[in-house]
Amino acid sequence: MSVRRRLTTAAGAVLLTFAVAGCSSLGRSMVGTLSYETEREVVVTVTSPSVNGCHRLLAPSGVHRVENNTLVDVRLYPTPDCKGEHNIYLPMNTSYRVAPGALPWRSYSVIH
Repeated sequence: MSVRRRLTTAAGAVLLTFAVAGCSSLGRSMVGTLSYETEREVVVTVTSPSVNGCHRLLAPSGVHRVENNTLVDVRLYPTPDCKGEHNIYLPMNTSYRVAPGALPWRSYSVIH
């Protein structure tokens, strides 16, 4: 192997390392999918959303069933801003259906 080829390979490895490190520092995401069902039985699936902040569940009347197939736990809220006392803890790889007469879920946040 020539010296030039070895230097090119080494430089490529260094750049790849910096690129991977740079991408991972931009923000972590939930690995997997979070699916939810609306009142009209429409299923929405979100793949690997961010672990940061409050996430609205995009359904005008809220959602009645949530399936957490990610590697992190989430907290579901009946408000669109992840506030309020009436929230529920949903562990990873589980699902939850709202009880009859209860408020639908409108947002979630990641527990980390």
